[in-house]
Amino acid sequence: MFVASKTNTRSPDPNTLANVLDFAVLKTTLDYELSFEKRAIEGVVEHEMECTAEGEGAMTEEIWLDSSYVVVEELSVDEEKGWRLEERVKPYGSKLRIVLGRKVEVGEKVGIKIKFRTTEQCTALGWMDPEQTSNKQHPYMYSQCQAIHCRSLFPCQDTPFIKSTYHSTIRSPLPVVVSGLSLSTQSLGDGRMEYSFQQKIPIPSYLYAIASGDITSAKIGPRSSLWTGPDELEACQKELDGDTEKFIEIAERIVYPYPWETYNVLILPPSFPYGGMENPNMTFATPTIISGDKSNIDVIAHELAHSWSGNLVTNASWQDFWLNEGWTTYLERRIQGSLHGEAMFHFSAIIGWKALRESIDQFGSDHEFTKLVVELEGKDPDDAFSSVPYEKGFNFLFYLDNLVGREKWDKFIPHYFSKYRQKSLTSQDFRATLLDFFLPDPGAAKALEAVDWEKWYHSPGLPTPKPSFDTTLAEPCYALAQKWESLIPLPFLPSSPDSDSRFTPSPQDIAGWSSNQLVVFLEKLTDLPTPLTPPLTQLMDATYTFSVTENAEVKSRFFTVGLKAQDRELYDQIANWLGKVGRMKFVRPLYRLLEGVNRTLAVRTFLKNRSFYHPICRDIVKKDLGLEEILEEIL
Repeated sequence: MFVASKTNTRSPDPNTLANVLDFAVLKTTLDYELSFEKRAIEGVVEHEMECTAEGEGAMTEEIWLDSSYVVVEELSVDEEKGWRLEERVKPYGSKLRIVLGRKVEVGEKVGIKIKFRTTEQCTALGWMDPEQTSNKQHPYMYSQCQAIHCRSLFPCQDTPFIKSTYHSTIRSPLPVVVSGLSLSTQSLGDGRMEYSFQQKIPIPSYLYAIASGDITSAKIGPRSSLWTGPDELEACQKELDGDTEKFIEIAERIVYPYPWETYNVLILPPSFPYGGMENPNMTFATPTIISGDKSNIDVIAHELAHSWSGNLVTNASWQDFWLNEGWTTYLERRIQGSLHGEAMFHFSAIIGWKALRESIDQFGSDHEFTKLVVELEGKDPDDAFSSVPYEKGFNFLFYLDNLVGREKWDKFIPHYFSKYRQKSLTSQDFRATLLDFFLPDPGAAKALEAVDWEKWYHSPGLPTPKPSFDTTLAEPCYALAQKWESLIPLPFLPSSPDSDSRFTPSPQDIAGWSSNQLVVFLEKLTDLPTPLTPPLTQLMDATYTFSVTENAEVKSRFFTVGLKAQDRELYDQIANWLGKVGRMKFVRPLYRLLEGVNRTLAVRTFLKNRSFYHPICRDIVKKDLGLEEILEEIL
């Protein structure tokens, strides 16, 4: 079923150095101290391993773990004969090779205990000085382990192929949240608290998460709480209260009952690199979803959908990332459609298609990373991160939905998520499961014969033909964009709006529009063959006040329009905003566009703010700007 990695013949995942075909961790126990002064975590991790090796070539005399920039101070294991950290292999880190004293039998358990500490090169942790937080009073730390960064937190089998339960005991001077259920909290009497958490449902290592800082909580539903800074609590609670439970109830009707007991949300500082991260029991979310009008809380619907897609049913390797994100995006839009009508499902898909096209244009239409199933041998999964697995994956599932019919498709959804519950699978597994499920139905089976699996899985670029979306909610956006296009002067006419034009912009043009409609309007303008002129972007801002909106989705799109118009009056404002937001969805495109019109300003802005960004964002933007080798030489 699995094809082993060329660099590690004992793993189906090319991005791990662990021999996961021989041993699998069942239970992970962590006991560690969090030090803001040292910017480090130090403590002990214990792995209960089970021998799973069978057949020719099985290796049961050694256990290999992933490790990256972690100091291993001590290691003990039953009958251990020695261990060593091998030479670092970029970007995967160093294999922790543990030589056992004997061959281990299939099904036998082996316990490993490792004393470790993180280093300043840890890529999983973002440390913030008090000045970088909202109230500037306390430091803050949060983790981001997806895709292969947990290995820089502690040695582990860092692959979605393997799932483990977790028990964590953590000491910190500031409140702590973890991707699990809280068991106890007690004072140590020296300014520190000790926190205990348990994750009873086995999860892959990338879903282990921790955050510590000046945070407090409030209820936002019968089984949901919000965590954030005390100054932001009221606004965030108002934004999320009531809607989270609606999302859960709809998702339960589509799939099956929510299995994680509680669904909580941590609103992080603005340097968090993603819209959200689906850490079980504690979604980490960007503050950019808090816009004051609930217009961007669909991010929560997405992360909630991960509770089934990704967290319970997981891609076996990052090469099949679409199984996580395509399914989640599909479920998110089904939730939207249930709440707001089917037209909203399609409207969100229209926005997604634009994001897919932009990602493919950025990579190049024949690039490996524009395929649904990608080849990541020797590559960093972070480099492949884009909207492709989300949107190409969604469009494949939407295609299958249409092919067999919604009523039949809705019976397949709970079957799929039941069959692979708490398991990991490949794209080939998905295909076999789908065809097997519909085999007794002659009509559906016949329809599925039309699926060109090779093309969907392995062809780069946009899927063809383009799906037919309901454009009811998009038409007013297109019409307004067309009116603005009519104001673009011809090359031989003055570069200012035609005073005789029949269209005179007014705030009433967008009265009553949702933020998503504003996004579609602005994105339509970015597709014009001739960009707007600076006088027009300035007129637009004077009319609609896009540059001062609290809605990050709208602001970023307007800045995109301004950069394509080469409106120099916006450059400093854009550079200033790039120092306040770390979400890669906004940061990366704006840096690339800013570099195109003023590379000096782009580089200067990045260097000024590089310590503000999370290591994942910092490293990727560094590559985007071509600064990787230059900065390595300087630093």
